[in-house]
Amino acid sequence: MTQTHCLLIGAPVDTGQRRPGCLMGPAAYRTAGLAPALEALGHRVTDLGDAACTPVPATVTNPAVHHLPETLGWAQSLAAMGEAAMAEGMPIFLGGDHSLSLGSVAGVAAAAKSLNRPLFVLWLDAHSDFHTPSTTESGNLHGTPVAYLAGRDFEAFPPFPAPVPPENICLFGIRSVDAAEHAALLEHEIAINDMRVLDERGVVAPLREFLALVEEADGLLHVSLDVDFLDPVVAPAVGTTVPGGATFREAHLVMELLHESGRVTSLDLVELNPFLDERGRTAHLMVDLVASLMGKKVFDRPTRAYRGQV
Repeated sequence: MTQTHCLLIGAPVDTGQRRPGCLMGPAAYRTAGLAPALEALGHRVTDLGDAACTPVPATVTNPAVHHLPETLGWAQSLAAMGEAAMAEGMPIFLGGDHSLSLGSVAGVAAAAKSLNRPLFVLWLDAHSDFHTPSTTESGNLHGTPVAYLAGRDFEAFPPFPAPVPPENICLFGIRSVDAAEHAALLEHEIAINDMRVLDERGVVAPLREFLALVEEADGLLHVSLDVDFLDPVVAPAVGTTVPGGATFREAHLVMELLHESGRVTSLDLVELNPFLDERGRTAHLMVDLVASLMGKKVFDRPTRAYRGQV
């Protein structure tokens, strides 16, 4: 197995939504044994600690938007840490709510630009997160990162370092989209694999189609894994539960396919709220999913097994 240098970046971001608790996410991942799980697979792990936030004074025209200076501060800090970590290995951002991706993906995109490599983004989430600060009605900036990385007009934020072409973005598992997001998505060629698609086709075919594009372009792949991608029956520790999400087995299959692709170069783990968990159940599941992404298998099948041989 190829050794990867995994750089853990704590992102105790709690400003992108209104339900307290996501700031405890990084500690929960560490307590659930993320680093030892990666080391057991032969990877090298460096924990860079938690990012710090220096609020950036700013305002927007939409009065619903809250905690803008803090969210901008987190984005700035995480972008810098992420870009630096890409030069050393694979950054894994331990969230924190999904507004952290305003910074994590910006840092990864800047690194990809410096390497002259295309960046692809796989968004594993119940939501499309395609609002802008101008369109959000809730004012929750955790619902905006995909719009930012896609290059949509983004009031108060610096221009995205290298907007990701819509065809390089795949929304996977979505099942909750606001009207304004729906209208905007119709204007972009983003791959939308909602739960209807996954129910009809399964997870394998659409994911392999997207990964084939990454392979063909020799691209870097950023994966953003939201706890609410999973069904709340198996992952209750999230403040934005939406029924009908991925099952335990589907989620592991997605991770195994990503590992086999060899294309994942950075990862977000977002929206874990340990205050809503059941004895660490969701944190442990997320750690297990990362392990699958990084090569853990239940059983390595020799080639002959596929030929009906014993």
